[in-house]
Amino acid sequence: MIETDRLILRAFRDEDRAPMAAINADPRVNEWLGGPITAEMTDATIARVNAHIAQHGFGFFAAERKADGKLIGMIGLQIVRDELPPAPGVELGWRLTPEAQGTGLATEGAAAVLAWGFANLDRDELIAFTAHNNVRSQAVMRRIGMAHDPARDFDHPVLVEGHPLRRHVVFVARRT
Repeated sequence: MIETDRLILRAFRDEDRAPMAAINADPRVNEWLGGPITAEMTDATIARVNAHIAQHGFGFFAAERKADGKLIGMIGLQIVRDELPPAPGVELGWRLTPEAQGTGLATEGAAAVLAWGFANLDRDELIAFTAHNNVRSQAVMRRIGMAHDPARDFDHPVLVEGHPLRRHVVFVARRT
């Protein structure tokens, strides 16, 4: 668990399934993820991230807002899947409900997770990546001290040629 002034980042619970499915179903959220995400896909994601946390001690954590206890999304770290061009590595990422976007919560949570990662993982760098046109996520990456590494940008292998999200940019934070 990671705590910030306004967030608790923790493993997902069963009661998080419906709120996370609602977040994933919101077109403003899934527009950056390649399309709609069903409740069944959300359940599979929660199972996968909790298994990652159990195995590695870290993962994409449920992001709970302290003020009201509401699940607002997920923020965390995960091992980059082998089939993705930035592998091997550990990726920092987030997904928040639109009501939480633009409030500084992504930056607050991502900064805390980045600091946790360097304090607890034997890694010289942590990466983040997103679609080339997702400028809001790129702004969060810059605010937490990450730098764009154009040499590592890639075309996402799951997205077809011509898909508007296919080209991905890679940002890097290095241990100081």
